[in-house]
Amino acid sequence: MISLRSWAVTIEPKIGFVAVGNEPFLKSYNGSFINLTFPALQNIQNALNEAGLGNSVKATVPLNADVYDSPASNPVPSAGRFRPDIIGQMTQIVDFLGKNNAPITINIYPFLSLYGNDDFPLNYAFFDGAQPINDNGVDYTNVFDANFDTLVSSLKAVGHGDMPIIVGEVGWPTEGDKHANSGNAYRFYNGLLPRLGTNKGTPLRPTYIEVYLFGLLDEDAKSIAPGEFERHWGIFKFDGQPKFPIDLSGQGQNKFLIGAQNVPYLPNKWCVFNPEAKDLTKLAANIDFACTFSDCTALGYGSSCNSLDANGNASYAFNMYFQVKNQDESACFFQGLATITTQNISQGQCSFPIQIVASSASSSFSSLSYSLVFLTVWFLLSGMMF
Repeated sequence: MISLRSWAVTIEPKIGFVAVGNEPFLKSYNGSFINLTFPALQNIQNALNEAGLGNSVKATVPLNADVYDSPASNPVPSAGRFRPDIIGQMTQIVDFLGKNNAPITINIYPFLSLYGNDDFPLNYAFFDGAQPINDNGVDYTNVFDANFDTLVSSLKAVGHGDMPIIVGEVGWPTEGDKHANSGNAYRFYNGLLPRLGTNKGTPLRPTYIEVYLFGLLDEDAKSIAPGEFERHWGIFKFDGQPKFPIDLSGQGQNKFLIGAQNVPYLPNKWCVFNPEAKDLTKLAANIDFACTFSDCTALGYGSSCNSLDANGNASYAFNMYFQVKNQDESACFFQGLATITTQNISQGQCSFPIQIVASSASSSFSSLSYSLVFLTVWFLLSGMMF
């Protein structure tokens, strides 16, 4: 058995932070983790301290930006305070982080300010063209800066105005909502990355900010409970191919990143709606079944396949299930409503994808594995942290 202390010789130069939970105080959790998070944070940091790692490895709790806010009567960053229902727990956490010289970690998603809120000014979610909002003589031209400084004010209100802040997640999805597309993602990153590249911070923290991008690859099996966009945060598609030009150095020299090489795909076969089907009474039920066990988020309102007709919707759903099942012919029946074709029926921006070869089906999959591992490591080293 290797002790944590001896193991530290290997990991100490590589690990700076340990995340304790992830967004435990989300309102949707109905308080399930309110009384568990602080004790967990204490246990982890105390263990690191006892192992002799406390000076170099810090425990922190990645929090959603809904742990703080400004009052409706004065919605400006300088009025930021932690939520009244968790002010006790947040004060304990912040005091403990301060005692251990650890940072607070926050996830900021300007996209979510737009999601479901048609009254939110579109340009304010980006870094160009927004009408400034004045806060006691300070102009805020984007929601990222305003959100970050609301946290700074919240920290100041509990006696920790100088605490280091890490932005643990920031990004923009490309599917699953009318505002989730590659064009908006490109616009967002093309504003954010140059800011980070020049170490330009916010009005209350005008210098370097440590920021991590979310995410690398799309995740087609991720829960969509928060929204159908949840599977599409990647700057790469599920197969490791880049979605849009980007410059992770922040120099504004945007170009497509190098994607995964030699990706093995299944044959060019698609499962589509059978135009000769006679009994359509069970079509809706079969579409629901297909989408329950695959990813149909591209069919959602404002998404890339939202304009398909009824037959197209059925074809998309059937094909996604067919691909998830590695093109098993029995997965393209749907009570006689579907048939297999070798003709790609992708339309415009709506792509009918072909699945990657599963690892058990071909040894050549190892090349994809190595490509994605290399891609991930490269991204971590050169792109995620500024």
